[in-house]
Amino acid sequence: MLIGMANNAEVTSLDNLKVFLSVVEARGFRAASKQLGLSPSTVSEKIAEIELQLGVPLLTRTTRSVMPTEAGSALAARLAPLFSEARAALQDAANSQAEVRGLLKLNVTGAVMVDILPPLIDRFLILHPHVRVEIVVEDRLVDIVAAGCDAGIRYGEHLARDMIAVPIGPLVQGLAYVASPSYLARYATPLGPRDLLAHDAIRLRFSTGALVAWEFERGLEVMTIDPPGRLIIGVDAAPAAIAAACAGHGIIGTFKNWLDPHIHNGSLHPVLPEWWPSFEGPRLYFSRRFVPAPLRALIDFIAVERQSPARE
Repeated sequence: MLIGMANNAEVTSLDNLKVFLSVVEARGFRAASKQLGLSPSTVSEKIAEIELQLGVPLLTRTTRSVMPTEAGSALAARLAPLFSEARAALQDAANSQAEVRGLLKLNVTGAVMVDILPPLIDRFLILHPHVRVEIVVEDRLVDIVAAGCDAGIRYGEHLARDMIAVPIGPLVQGLAYVASPSYLARYATPLGPRDLLAHDAIRLRFSTGALVAWEFERGLEVMTIDPPGRLIIGVDAAPAAIAAACAGHGIIGTFKNWLDPHIHNGSLHPVLPEWWPSFEGPRLYFSRRFVPAPLRALIDFIAVERQSPARE
């Protein structure tokens, strides 16, 4: 299958364009070759063939990374939705049968991977045995279409514009601040958020480099403080940070649903509970332009789950 290039007598195969897009998305020849089942040299040859036909470099290669040029970025941005729609069309054709089939690719924030998304996906896979699911976990906001994903999951303030969004998981969540009984026995109990500046803080850091904010709310009072972290751990290792709090190394602030089991068993005690803020739960968002059958099945599944009192 061939696609013509504007103002160029040459033609570039869709297979080669798929290889190019895979290299951009994987950010490397070796990673793309593994995904495609091709050798790195074959991938490199196909990219060179496209660049020769177009007469412009599409990728900048260094010993450590492969990055698209300006022309490469523009081409990848236009190709990604075309391949996504083609994949959706093929999946819909396959799903003309009674069973839903195909790949569902989700781009999600790590916060939903602790106790929200895994049980949902477990029940979804049981209900749809012919659907395959790939979950890409990252904290930064991405263009899900350009990233080759069918949908994303983010919290409200991080939702992409011009997307349809539906709740997934709890409608409301909250932040909580806790410390171990041994820690609280050694230090004065905080009377307000600013008192935490004098305490040992266990902070979490996003993969983007930003620290997770310590936010507080009581009535109309809202504040954010930035205590120096005696211990800073990436959000992907949040269980390790919670374990450090249980061991008495400081006060930690994070999702209340992550901390509830430790509060209930007494290994962690609430700190300033009257200041704990709440916020909308996560949402599944996707483009209105196309909804492949596996994604439609997930949306329908979520709606049924939402109607079940046992799932609230």
